[in-house]
Amino acid sequence: MILDFEPGDKVTNPDNKEWGIGQVQSIINGKVTVNFENVGKKVINSKLIKLKKLYK
Repeated sequence: MILDFEPGDKVTNPDNKEWGIGQVQSIINGKVTVNFENVGKKVINSKLIKLKKLYK
């Protein structure tokens, strides 16, 4: 599976909008580490949760 994210990208989790905007820190084996503004660092399993990339 190819993810359309790279470190530094801004994303949101549509299922948890209260987390705020997050910045992708790393991507390893389908696990995306994101630092969200309201809840801090989360490791997201990209097979279970679809993040939405924010475009400028």
